[in-house]
Amino acid sequence: MSARFLSLPLILTSMFIVRAAALGEVAPPKPVAPLPSPSQLAWQRAETVMFLHFGMNTFTDREWGEGKERERLFNPSHLDAGQWVKTAKAAGFNLLILTAKHHDGFCLWPSRFTEHSVKNSPWKSGKGDVVKEFTDACRAERVKAGLYLSPWDRNQPAYGDSPKYNEYYRNQLTELLSNYGPVAEVWFDGACGEGPNGKRQQYDWPSYYGLIRKLQPQALIAICGPDIRWVGNESGLARENETSVQPAPPEMRPGKRAVWYPAECDVSIRPGWFWHAREDRQVKSLSDLMKIYFASVGRNSNLLLNVPPNVQGRLSDADVARLAEFKTALDRLYGVNLAAGRPVRASNVRGGSDRYAPGKALDGDLDTYWATDDSATNGWLEVDLGQPRTFDVVRIQEAIALGVAHRGPGRRQVANALPGNGHRTEATAALPGGRGDQGAAGHRSRAGLPGDCRVRPAHHAGRRKIKQSFVRHIQYDRNRTVHANRWFVVTFPPPCCPLALCSRTRRARRICPW
Repeated sequence: MSARFLSLPLILTSMFIVRAAALGEVAPPKPVAPLPSPSQLAWQRAETVMFLHFGMNTFTDREWGEGKERERLFNPSHLDAGQWVKTAKAAGFNLLILTAKHHDGFCLWPSRFTEHSVKNSPWKSGKGDVVKEFTDACRAERVKAGLYLSPWDRNQPAYGDSPKYNEYYRNQLTELLSNYGPVAEVWFDGACGEGPNGKRQQYDWPSYYGLIRKLQPQALIAICGPDIRWVGNESGLARENETSVQPAPPEMRPGKRAVWYPAECDVSIRPGWFWHAREDRQVKSLSDLMKIYFASVGRNSNLLLNVPPNVQGRLSDADVARLAEFKTALDRLYGVNLAAGRPVRASNVRGGSDRYAPGKALDGDLDTYWATDDSATNGWLEVDLGQPRTFDVVRIQEAIALGVAHRGPGRRQVANALPGNGHRTEATAALPGGRGDQGAAGHRSRAGLPGDCRVRPAHHAGRRKIKQSFVRHIQYDRNRTVHANRWFVVTFPPPCCPLALCSRTRRARRICPW
């Protein structure tokens, strides 16, 4: 049976306006910098990304190689990149990232700059190219391809001779970004060590970034990069107050104070990042994946789920089956939208224009939204469900293409000012009730925005303060679902969005100290 949910896809208020004097049109709210780039916006709307850790470690049964492994060990018997991509697409992923080179330095493409690559392996008599098969499969299925190129290289003799190795690394980047078509994401980690000369390698990050911008200007540079940041752990867990607006890293964005810098949560479907036969029975349960989903996508981050190919060069049956279950669970979770098509009214509509009418919050279009006039200092939106309804997920979203808003001096920054990933909201408040069972949610933020955000059911006597949060998905225990026939959302003051809902048949409880 499909889970029922109430969806308020996009609710926006703004303190700025630009008048279109000539035609008398009602201008949209003025964007507030920093803004996401088109690539960042598309990436955040995707919500999930698949990581594919595959390489020499797959065949040595290790997580980190030493760089001394013989090339002949790499020999997948039935490599099928098409299976990787089709499985990922069927599970709802539209971006995959392959480990083109891990710390051991073994390259999955026939690099001209090292002998430690597939060209000296027995696989396809040294004529194979995993990166090509991967990128070709992505194009065939119309999904995006990303590449991980480890800066740390335990095989390369030049490592530790910083200028020399940096040139070597740029040469490899050039190969990957010039010969395999569009690359949507270039993934760096910060792993670093000493080279054979006993000196620690100093990476020339600015030159790497410049090269990527030149060769693949649309590509996002992740983790040790200026476009996407690491969430800080490898458990798939974002902070409950995760925000896409961050202080600008001076080494990446010199001269800027704040930047759009969303988080990515990486986690493996297995205990290890590379495939190990002993872990075939240790694939994360559906319950675990749902917990991770709500703790990553549900907290304004993208989920980067690693699913490692095995020694055959295929995704293992257990992993494929779990991915299918995961997709089915998410489809069921959002199977019935009780808000869709229901009557809705608002306290104020920007310029009285249909372009910003409250129905725009329920039309399922990520590029339309409800907005108020600049003069409005508070606002509400009411959805009439027609009859008593029971639901266990509320989703509120905003158009993050318009950027964020900031509070005044001495107050906490409004992170993403309601928006989520353009597909989920970064600011969804907790409903009354308890934590969900089987990891299906109930996550609540512990850090809210300043100001006063209140909610009440229609015709309810009085209002109760509910803590504002950055959680975008709330699901509750089957025995603690929420019941209502009309939802009335109040926000004080804009640009905060309606962040919380409470039931007329359940008493909202205070969940914040202020």
